[in-house]
Amino acid sequence: MPIKKLGFPIFTALMLSLILLMAIFPESALQAAVRGLSIWWDVLFPSLFPFFVISEVLLGFGVVHLIGTLLDPWMRPLFRIPGCGGFVAAMGYVSGYPVGAKLTAKLWEQKMITREEGERLVAFTTSSDPIFLIGAVSVGFFHSTELALILAIAHYGSGLLVGLLMRFHGDQSSSSSPAQKHSMKGSRLKRAVLDMHAARSADGRPLGVLLTEAIQSSLQLMVVVGGLVVFFSVFLELWTQAGVLSAINAVLGQLLLAVGAPEQLSMALMGGLFEVTLGAKYAGGAGEAVPLIYKAAVAAFVLSWGGLSVHAQIASILHSTNLRYLPFMGARLLHGAMAFTAVLILWGPFMGEAEPVFTPVPVSDGALSGYTHYMAWFSLLLTLLLGVVIMTEAVYWISRKLRKLKS
Repeated sequence: MPIKKLGFPIFTALMLSLILLMAIFPESALQAAVRGLSIWWDVLFPSLFPFFVISEVLLGFGVVHLIGTLLDPWMRPLFRIPGCGGFVAAMGYVSGYPVGAKLTAKLWEQKMITREEGERLVAFTTSSDPIFLIGAVSVGFFHSTELALILAIAHYGSGLLVGLLMRFHGDQSSSSSPAQKHSMKGSRLKRAVLDMHAARSADGRPLGVLLTEAIQSSLQLMVVVGGLVVFFSVFLELWTQAGVLSAINAVLGQLLLAVGAPEQLSMALMGGLFEVTLGAKYAGGAGEAVPLIYKAAVAAFVLSWGGLSVHAQIASILHSTNLRYLPFMGARLLHGAMAFTAVLILWGPFMGEAEPVFTPVPVSDGALSGYTHYMAWFSLLLTLLLGVVIMTEAVYWISRKLRKLKS
């Protein structure tokens, strides 16, 4: 059976299991829903909503066209996207996910980018915001301000490398989007100002109308984000109460032991697979017995992967466009692996500690070695990838159904 056809039965089984578990653990479900709603109201709404509104207004005023014309000579050779992608990258890295995807969808709607350019753009502009990375993860979960630098370099540096690699995605005979073609006569600054004026004239909405519609659009997106956060909060809590996640954690723990990594990080990997905040929190609280380098590397992976909660938010935003979700998922896996590796490589130069990156158990104690040892690593990666594929099929099915409802 093709993988896409598995989406419906998998999603149906997940929903039926949630209904049954909500009947068995009603109090836990209510507490998880309240906790998810609190996270949305206290953290996500005040941090994301202003950026959503501001970005909408800037698009209406043509500021994105101004920046796009100025950055076009650099963005096209490096990332094979129009200069307006520089504005999306800046806003995405400053405000965090899912702002990059929202702005990418807006550029596609205005025909400023093609489908392949949009897929390249959203692939490397989806990242954690600096406030969350420094304040919540480094200080709040790890209680270390020194860790912020290496996490930031690994996370944002790997994101830019993903952008460079994604330039090979799609048709190599790159074609400019219609909105980016303009005469090369005159200074670039003058052309940029003229492009901004033309975009503002084409929009034509008064400031009051523009601001009102920006608020309405941003509120609708915030409601979707809040609903997904609450859903995944309840989902994780109910599966934890049922013992399903505990069993998966036990399997991950054994695989981690087989490859010489601390088994205490299994909870962080499992939590981060679904929700970035939980994964980073579990990584920071893995215990003093776990070397800090491992905990930081797992946190970098979780921040870059983003969690299926963020993936669902991105899919809900992209469903109104023709941008495909699977290239985004592949880029998230690549980003996570590169950020994980970057922490291990940069640990010595930045942290000044010579903690072992890999400490296998001696063969005499029953450890795996040689070919079997690498097969254990392969089994661990295959298990994680299988879990990702199963869960993303549910996300894909939801986005497809939403697209049919819209049409």
